[in-house]
Amino acid sequence: MHEPLKFEHIKPRLLGHWGTTPGLNFIYVHFNRLIKKHDLNVIYVTGPGHGGPGLVANTYLEGTYSELYPNISQTKEGLKKLFKQFSFPGGIPSHVAPETPGSIHEGGELGYSIAHAYGAAFDNPDLLVCCVVGDGEAETGPLAASWHSNKFLNPARDGAVLSILHLNGYKIANPTILSRLSDAELTQLFTGYGYKPYFVEGHEPETMHQLMAHTLDTVIEEIHAIQNDARAGQSAGLPVWPMIILRTPKGWTGPKVVDGKPVEDTWRAHQVPVTNFVSHPDHVKILEEWLKGYSPEELFDGNGKLIPELAELAPSGERRMGANPHANGGLLLKDLVMPDFREYAVRVTKPGTETAEATRVLGNLLRDVGGGTNLPGKQRIAPQPRQSQPQGHYPRNRKVRGVSQGEVRAHTRIPLVQAR
Repeated sequence: MHEPLKFEHIKPRLLGHWGTTPGLNFIYVHFNRLIKKHDLNVIYVTGPGHGGPGLVANTYLEGTYSELYPNISQTKEGLKKLFKQFSFPGGIPSHVAPETPGSIHEGGELGYSIAHAYGAAFDNPDLLVCCVVGDGEAETGPLAASWHSNKFLNPARDGAVLSILHLNGYKIANPTILSRLSDAELTQLFTGYGYKPYFVEGHEPETMHQLMAHTLDTVIEEIHAIQNDARAGQSAGLPVWPMIILRTPKGWTGPKVVDGKPVEDTWRAHQVPVTNFVSHPDHVKILEEWLKGYSPEELFDGNGKLIPELAELAPSGERRMGANPHANGGLLLKDLVMPDFREYAVRVTKPGTETAEATRVLGNLLRDVGGGTNLPGKQRIAPQPRQSQPQGHYPRNRKVRGVSQGEVRAHTRIPLVQAR
């Protein structure tokens, strides 16, 4: 912002989703503090993945993006390329796409964030997954069922998932259901799911930062206490995991009014809050004032690089969420020893004379994956009980916190593939 903003500085067509991005930024920077304070191993799962600008921006500011893509350097020229390539032909998508550092979940198809988060935490005892769930996404069937994933998380051998339900009030064109519930109603709902909800609510940034920091400190202590007790054999039964319900305005800190209509804290902030610069030249001024409101001259040096005192707030190396090996290109994957599938074929000498079940045959093959050993990280989620879909000589269900997974009929978690 070294010169007045002009029409020619703006892309002909603006795409993207602003409404959820401020909340994603807010959570990301607070996890940076938490990671540094406790030396945590964290990945970030973005349910409202259309907030891709937030994850691209944060991985750029922490340095990971430029390390993976050296052409997007920590300079004014690098910033210009970063801005231009976003949601642009030949550039990068507007979602948290696979090429976004630290992404295991794009979020474009809503509803699967919690399932992916718990999948990452299974058999990964040192990993903490920050899973942000949008209130629009929370209305999908897959997400609604996924809240029960906490029944399968064993703190003695698994990592942890901190679910953060982000209630900013609106989908693309109308209010969301959960945002219209009172705190008391939400507490009843999520207590029934087996969680202990903490509320972080407000619109004044300074107050919200203090509240979020205090809440995260409390929550991480509870998570560590649950894990320590379980690993010391001092607990029994299903734990009650903490979660956070974050209420912030949609499009927080963006334009409050455009053309006489409210934008911040309404559905109008969902995508690009100010557009139509040809027919509304005054919108250029609105955009300029919005951008200047963040005081970029105080955040970046003359060469366009984040000033050192701010850059130091992020973790370093693989502790950066964008650089965590668990979320980047299979850095921790190992080749899986696979048996010859032909050896498991059902011999059919004459049509209509053999009786066989596909899942039993598959079970025999899966039993021998990895040389027949129960490799760490081999997991499978079965949508039906294995009594109705038997799988041969596959090992019986394990126990989860004293509850047989065979007793939990909705899902059966048994070893399958080596994910890490």
